Amino acid sequence: MNIYDLVISNGNIVDVEQKRIIKGNIGICKNKICKITDKNIQGKIEIDAKGLIVSPGFIDIHGHIDGSIPCGKLAVLQGVTTAVGGNCGGGILDIEKFFDEQDARGFFINQAQLVGHSFRLREAVGITNPYIAATKQQIEKMSDLLKKSFQAGAIGLSFGIEYAPGSSKDEIMILSKIAEKYGKFIAIHTNVNNPNDLSSLEDAIKISEITGAKVLVSHFVYQYGTGIMTEALEMMDKARHRGLEVSADSGMYSAFSTFIGSTIYDEQYMKKFGWKFDDLLVATGKYKGKRLTRETYEELRRYSKEDSVICFTGIEDEIYEALAKEYVILSSDIGPSPTGRISEGHPQNAGTFPRFFRKMVREKKVLSLIEAIEKCTLFPAERLGLTNKGRMKIGADADIVIFDIDTIRDKAQFPDIGEPDAKPEGVHFVVVNGKIVVNNGELILNSMPGKSIRDLPACTIW
Repeated sequence: MNIYDLVISNGNIVDVEQKRIIKGNIGICKNKICKITDKNIQGKIEIDAKGLIVSPGFIDIHGHIDGSIPCGKLAVLQGVTTAVGGNCGGGILDIEKFFDEQDARGFFINQAQLVGHSFRLREAVGITNPYIAATKQQIEKMSDLLKKSFQAGAIGLSFGIEYAPGSSKDEIMILSKIAEKYGKFIAIHTNVNNPNDLSSLEDAIKISEITGAKVLVSHFVYQYGTGIMTEALEMMDKARHRGLEVSADSGMYSAFSTFIGSTIYDEQYMKKFGWKFDDLLVATGKYKGKRLTRETYEELRRYSKEDSVICFTGIEDEIYEALAKEYVILSSDIGPSPTGRISEGHPQNAGTFPRFFRKMVREKKVLSLIEAIEKCTLFPAERLGLTNKGRMKIGADADIVIFDIDTIRDKAQFPDIGEPDAKPEGVHFVVVNGKIVVNNGELILNSMPGKSIRDLPACTIW
């Protein structure tokens, strides 16, 4: 009898490609699934998954982990085994160096990276004012840097247009055409200019229409979950019916978070949207858990520009409306605290994926279990071109999450109520590249089998 490196036995195995759940055992050889059977098999290490769901590892298509150890811990405890960083125009510019360092050090999960325009490329060519456009020469320099990043393994281009509202149509379109030429997708944090404004979504769709590039609209609920979700989804539906390759990602919260020094928290911008100081909750630093006042707003804007602040806006029901759409993929928008403390930040960092299963499957019954798992596994894998992830089949990467659908739940709270980093319940085991990283709900700190993901083939399904 073969002795496998790891065996997961007696589980309810989710085959997302065949849309079925089977009872059985999984044999893992090194970092691959090499056996799926209803027969008894033996392993050097064995996990008894009786009564539990055995799913492909979750893929978080929109985040800002970018090698952050605290964020990596919070992600894998939710069942995330692969994450995409560099979103919203930020991230890492020297992709090759980043990947080499991560692979040498090891990480809890697999990481793929986008190259960001609105911070990284613009900063690299000397643009420090977010309200001015790039010159022709600066666009040429950004184009060269973008090509080098793609050649180094970046899987796509990200825009955070709301953070650099001065970006010209020329710089956006020229860089988008390069992404299309390289077969890379574009993630866009749109620039919502006014309340109930859908022109920003129209602009994102036009990028796909004009360049032919595949476009992923970032954190859809944060952008359009303010009473205009139905209209926004109708725009996406019409674009897809016209053959445009546009999708979206979205999370499980209506209150978004970003750094207090960003353009989004400019006072003029806040007045336009009707946000008051006490709509803003400080998530990091010395005022963590406090609502802003005029005095603390001005202090943080001047001296602590990197502190994270949560803005309570949006309509909760529109979360579920968005994620009911097949082309809207679950994402966390996870990001590190500027202080590096794991106990600070938005509860999305620790709670998104368990909250999704609790709310969407168990409580509201918006999605079936298989439909929910597809949104976290197969669908993002297909859009990223990850042919060996997000699937439960022989030869696939052994990235697996084992959880209890009856008890999985988020415990993370907003910082004025509880702890944003509270560990979820119901996620029992997480396996990354054949190695156990979460064992009986506890993180194994020295287990860092995650790998960099680079040189992907072009995605085929959007």
